[in-house]
Amino acid sequence: MRTILAAALLATAVVAAAPAAAQHPIATSNPGAAIIVTSTDDVIATYLGTSAAFTDLLYLENTNTFLFNNQQTPVGTTVNLGSFAIGTELVFRLLVTNTGDEFFSGSPSRNFDGLGHAAVENDYLVPGTTLVSFEDLPNSQEFNDLSFSFTGTLAGAVPEPATWTLMILGFGAVGGAMRRRIATTARVRFA
Repeated sequence: MRTILAAALLATAVVAAAPAAAQHPIATSNPGAAIIVTSTDDVIATYLGTSAAFTDLLYLENTNTFLFNNQQTPVGTTVNLGSFAIGTELVFRLLVTNTGDEFFSGSPSRNFDGLGHAAVENDYLVPGTTLVSFEDLPNSQEFNDLSFSFTGTLAGAVPEPATWTLMILGFGAVGGAMRRRIATTARVRFA
């Protein structure tokens, strides 16, 4: 009986002494949303944590810049990404070193499993700050494997090329119809 009680007390002490699981913010909305620059100010990225067992490396594809290693980067580390033109889509790449898989922010078509692997939330804690959380497993959408925030951005949709084509054709048709209408109503007849 004493042995069981001693073992139970020892197990309780070990569990109590063990560090608690890291708590970090996890974005859960807008998987596959584009991340759009909204200011000409420098974009500052801040590492917020992970719960992943795999080692994930985060890169900014626009400049091929390494940002964070989810197993080695201290929480709170910041990286200045520089300034971008307003409207630029920032594309992030997550390299899972254990599997060799790569996942991208933005359009799900960038990922081999056809899923969005980065959830994006606007106005995280303060207006103009975006929270991004990545998922590092195929066919999964838990978004708990690497979280970071950055300033001067907004989650939004960037139209695909086919959408741009349809919009331009639509504007052209509307413009042509308006021109024809103006030309027919502007005729003046004298008797």
